[in-house]
Amino acid sequence: MVSAPAVDRRVERLRLLASAIAGRTLDVGVAGPGERTWTDRSVVFVDALAAPAEQVRMVAVQASLVAAGSLQPAIVRQLARRPALARRYLAVEGHRALVANEEFLPPGARSLIDRDLGTRIGAPDDALAVARSRQALEPPPQSFGVLRPRRLLAAPGSADATAPASDQLLRGPGQLEALSELDGEADGEGDPEQQDLGRLLSSPVGGRGALGRLLARLLGPTRAAAGGGPAGAEAPTRVARVRTLSGRTVAATAGAAGGLEVGAALGPQAMTYPEWDVHRRRYRPDWCTVRERTPAPEGVAPTVLPDAVALRRPLARLGTGLERTHRRPQGEDIDVDAAVEARVEALAGSPAAEAVYVEGLRRRRDLAVMILLDVSGSAGEPGIAGRTVHEHQRSAATALATALHDLGDRVALHAFNSHGRRAVHMIRVKDFDDRLDSRVIRRIGGLVPGAYTRLGAAIRHGAAVLEARGGTSRRLLLVLSDGLAYDHGYGGVYGEADARRALAEARRRGLGCLCVSVGAGTAPVALERVFGAAAHATVPAPEQLPGLIGPLFRAALRSAEARRRTFQREVRTTEHLELARRTS
Repeated sequence: MVSAPAVDRRVERLRLLASAIAGRTLDVGVAGPGERTWTDRSVVFVDALAAPAEQVRMVAVQASLVAAGSLQPAIVRQLARRPALARRYLAVEGHRALVANEEFLPPGARSLIDRDLGTRIGAPDDALAVARSRQALEPPPQSFGVLRPRRLLAAPGSADATAPASDQLLRGPGQLEALSELDGEADGEGDPEQQDLGRLLSSPVGGRGALGRLLARLLGPTRAAAGGGPAGAEAPTRVARVRTLSGRTVAATAGAAGGLEVGAALGPQAMTYPEWDVHRRRYRPDWCTVRERTPAPEGVAPTVLPDAVALRRPLARLGTGLERTHRRPQGEDIDVDAAVEARVEALAGSPAAEAVYVEGLRRRRDLAVMILLDVSGSAGEPGIAGRTVHEHQRSAATALATALHDLGDRVALHAFNSHGRRAVHMIRVKDFDDRLDSRVIRRIGGLVPGAYTRLGAAIRHGAAVLEARGGTSRRLLLVLSDGLAYDHGYGGVYGEADARRALAEARRRGLGCLCVSVGAGTAPVALERVFGAAAHATVPAPEQLPGLIGPLFRAALRSAEARRRTFQREVRTTEHLELARRTS
């Protein structure tokens, strides 16, 4: 017999499935004794004693109702005090909601669909009209659960319920394609209940289903903190292609609150990058599409500028370039003008000057830093001191950008998250040539965590921008992230290997790479799997950065310089061997 804590854990793991289908954070709880499955739009209450396969179907139906706009207050009010009508409405609308979300459903839930009924109904209002008619309807299956109109209307935020059906599915056509493009890693030893649930989400003919592979990877080392929200809490963001009145196609993102935020027009701002496939030991060319955008004016918010004075001292000793200084008492070269003057003065009987050399002194600031701030859903999880990981990392990014800017270094700050390989979003908070003014500070305050973390594509794009626009000889890529690389078809060994590969590519080209996790408490072993040989550290709070940032910066810059020289020697050796082969 399965223990009660084990049953509760199994139910909790269904939160990811609910959030993925609903398109926003949707919790899963245990229903009361004898209760059938129901939802209040925030939590799906499921029978903890039901079989795992039945639990999956129950959660899929209720989450589909939330995603399809079936539980709008205007509809629910008409069902209140009319249980028979509510049952008939669920018998019709449940099939329509499943059809609308079919591409996101596990195979077991798809078997519930009555396609003839589900495809004939176009909107919740149509389903309600059929329910009011005298048409004979089959009662809803047990897996559909029940509707509780009174509790739906009494739930917090019922006036701001899910969007109308016309706006319901903002998922892009290629958003889930990556789910079926990668084979999942073989499951190792672990919790038998996790493996059982993974098998339930597999294809009935033996192939692993797309959503099943996604969940199987996450049901092992979960990304959520204990007692936190859904694993990674990344489901709230969706991506769509939206046609504007002018006919341009733009990338649109719907946040957890359901608002639609239109980004930059596709075209010049969309760039593709390869991705390393560790299973096949080769690159996938032009695999990821990165889209840059600038936050809209309404997407900014005031924030408090942190004290960056403590960071200036350790950073002031870094990033200085060699400047040829004349008339020095020692140096690498002779200052011809000073030597001639000294000779003339000596012939005239004056004491001979000794400062006749040219010396290279590190006086000129010669450092460009690209700060990549992770704003994926996992950053919204609780950190230390009652603040979220996002708040800690945002504060650290602001303090570092301010200190570097005050010292005269070139600094850029981009935030990133993703929702599939075709929608890796880079938010230009500050570019290298921008001033660090109140507009930039408000942009930082307006950053909200959501979606996923395709870390390799973000690193490759950040490195490309740093090379193209850095404008200095010493360049550093600083990644502020919890180190959890995950996206559709991008998790576990695959995601970690791609992130390590992207960092190695940047370091080979002479870029310093530093990865810092602030306030996340990520285990050092987990960070090492993602960041590899690149300099990385876990910092409990931004206040501890001044004591660590100097050595970390120096280690990253020295390592990059050594790797760059080694790579250049390898290139020269290869060229000489090739030349010798051709001339022989």
